[in-house]
Amino acid sequence: MACSDTHKSFPEDPSGNNSTTSCAMAIEKDCYMSPTENPSTLSVSSTLQPDQQGYDVDFDPPLENKYECPICLLGLRSAVQTPCGHRFCNSCIKKSIRDTGQKCPVDNEVLTEDQLFPDNFAKREILSLTVRCRNFGCDEKMELRHLEEHTMVCKFATLPCDQCQESVRKSELENHKALECLRRLVTCPDCADRVAYADKQFHEQVCPFANIICDYCDMELVRDQLMSHCDTDCVKAPVACTFSMFGCREKMARSELALHMQQFTQMHMRCMADFLRGQTLNGCLLAPSAEPASSPAGERGASGRPGEPCQCGQQLQQMRETVLELEGRLVRQDHQLRELSIRNETQQTQLMELRKKLALLEESTHELEAQQYQGVYVWRLDSFSAHLRNQETGHPVVLHSPPFYTGRPGYKLCLRLHLQTPSAPRCSNYISLFVHTMQGEFDSQLSWPLQGTIRLAVLDQEEGQHHIEVMETKPDLQAFQRPTVQRNPKGFGYVTFMPLQALRQRSFVKDDVLLVRCEVTPRFDTSLRREGVQPRGSEPSL
Repeated sequence: MACSDTHKSFPEDPSGNNSTTSCAMAIEKDCYMSPTENPSTLSVSSTLQPDQQGYDVDFDPPLENKYECPICLLGLRSAVQTPCGHRFCNSCIKKSIRDTGQKCPVDNEVLTEDQLFPDNFAKREILSLTVRCRNFGCDEKMELRHLEEHTMVCKFATLPCDQCQESVRKSELENHKALECLRRLVTCPDCADRVAYADKQFHEQVCPFANIICDYCDMELVRDQLMSHCDTDCVKAPVACTFSMFGCREKMARSELALHMQQFTQMHMRCMADFLRGQTLNGCLLAPSAEPASSPAGERGASGRPGEPCQCGQQLQQMRETVLELEGRLVRQDHQLRELSIRNETQQTQLMELRKKLALLEESTHELEAQQYQGVYVWRLDSFSAHLRNQETGHPVVLHSPPFYTGRPGYKLCLRLHLQTPSAPRCSNYISLFVHTMQGEFDSQLSWPLQGTIRLAVLDQEEGQHHIEVMETKPDLQAFQRPTVQRNPKGFGYVTFMPLQALRQRSFVKDDVLLVRCEVTPRFDTSLRREGVQPRGSEPSL
């Protein structure tokens, strides 16, 4: 039997293949909501909170059906009885009357809140039942009436650390905050700032008052002084030659600069002369031939005798020709680059169109493959040990299967699997398994909401002793309505489908592969036939 977010079921596998004695709880909930966001209270206080459901605790022995609320499927809390003889939680039946009308949810007899009366006998009996403490490591058993008192003093109870939010036992919380918490504040010995312990190493790399060693002279100094030290004081820091602007490309330690200046004085003078000569040639104008005597001495020939023709004009003409030739080359190369750029853009556009077509073909192929499953789909989860390691370290593991159809035509579905973390309340170290409806090709041809039977199983890959749960759809739930987005955010399934420790008891994981099987058998509402609407055909999926 399956139920929505506010219901719990205790299904049993009639074939005896169920590997766990734990109760499985089917839940419809938002697929992006963690179980820790909607915890059920364990309080057994007589003060009833608004909309508080029944007792969600571990009864030992298991709870009898007569003490189970037909609405929330939990232990009766503040039990009330109806004139027709049925028992409900006080808040559950009142909410049902307000939401679904003044009728008994079991036999639809007329029922108002004024007709409800407390069942103190059942209340006393339920509070006298034996329950187990749910805290990991605690083996205590007590009456339900004493559970809240035990929970307050249980040495195995956990609380979230207000600094790092990690769940820690109450007895170890103070020690955790002082010595183990990664977000505890520590004082930097250099700048006296308070930083989180997890950020300590990063802070040490950027702290402006930390002592560091100069990479060149091995002098210890404060980090804020390092740049000034290297720019002005460090004798071993590399510096450029003073004549670097004139063409000297040498670099040396600051202590060797003076010796370099002495040894290469002539070279520096030649570099400076060449630089100045180049500047002069760039600005030189050819003197008029009618006034050779007025030409400066620097513009005469190599012999320096007056009246000889100046050589600068010939050199300038050669330079102009070289510049024109280079400009022509640049123009031709620019045209070639433009042509290549246009060709590249065209090829990029064609490549994008091909990728889009390929993506559409792949999507069509996957859709056709999904339509061949005929409502029986086996999900193969490879590298499952990596997911288990993430779960053990407290990282949430949420996996979605590829889509599959119940037939052609048929409903489009997918599976969602959670590996609950050790700190998850009520379902720690469990496998949670849900089914989601998806927008499919045949939605307009089908009747909604989806109705039928869903069989979920984790397969034993050697002995065939599979872990199986069977549930019926509930047409009134959002999870089975026609989806308005690609994947219905509401799922339907079991929060505590299977304990993780059961995976080691049999061959559920083989060659690092876990196999999950889902079989969906839809059925059409007979009311559609009365209204004259018939199914499309006699396909097996329908």
